[in-house]
Amino acid sequence: MKIDIMTLFPDAIDAMMGQSIMGRAQERGYIRITAHQIRDYTTNKQMQVDDYPYGGGRGAVMQADPLYRCWDHICQEAGQRVHTIYLSPCGRVFNQEVAKELKARYDRLILVCGHYEGVDQRFLDECVDEEISMGDFVLTGGEIPAMAVADCLCRMVPGVLPEESCYTDESHWNGLLEYPQYSRPEVWHGRAVPPVLLSGHHGNVDDWRKKESYKRTMVRRPDMFARFDETQLTTKHDRKVLQQAKDELRQEQEDQA
Repeated sequence: MKIDIMTLFPDAIDAMMGQSIMGRAQERGYIRITAHQIRDYTTNKQMQVDDYPYGGGRGAVMQADPLYRCWDHICQEAGQRVHTIYLSPCGRVFNQEVAKELKARYDRLILVCGHYEGVDQRFLDECVDEEISMGDFVLTGGEIPAMAVADCLCRMVPGVLPEESCYTDESHWNGLLEYPQYSRPEVWHGRAVPPVLLSGHHGNVDDWRKKESYKRTMVRRPDMFARFDETQLTTKHDRKVLQQAKDELRQEQEDQA
């Protein structure tokens, strides 16, 4: 997968995406994340990328022409128009389902990072295919959302993580939150690791993790659990584990009352 990020702060992108898992994946050729400095595509000595908004108002607006020149350079390099996403609070909210959709449909993307009061609408109309939001809040720029999107997509590329289960077993993949995780020591500050995790019985461990995933989702994200499709539980055992989770949670809540 190839992701091009149009930004005013390429060093910030490179510093973050060149580290750890993403950095190693790039070194091994599984993915490529390139940050493009928008200022390099200006036509004046000041390398100006913004100006006052027509109609008045506070702040400045990113100009269409430098953005277009940067975008066009990337598309020319790719030899085709590349699906382009503008990180914006006005877009559809990003989640794991959106990530899976983008990963399945595209092997190359352009992510546009806005700043100031926004981006000239004419660039959006001509070059942007969709807008994506991180949620119902506003940030000072699009770099953090762009890196979040790039990280989420790239970790699903074969080879980036050791196994597919590294992301399919995590929160949101199957409409549930992930179960609790524990590591050494066995007892910390008087808190012990659940005995089942020390039993060596893989079947019991799997059942415990499923139950904890159900319970955590029911408590923390009842909206998510309400959308969980229980018909995907095709075996009697799986349905039994879900019912056990509901019963255990009910008992825990009664004990705390």
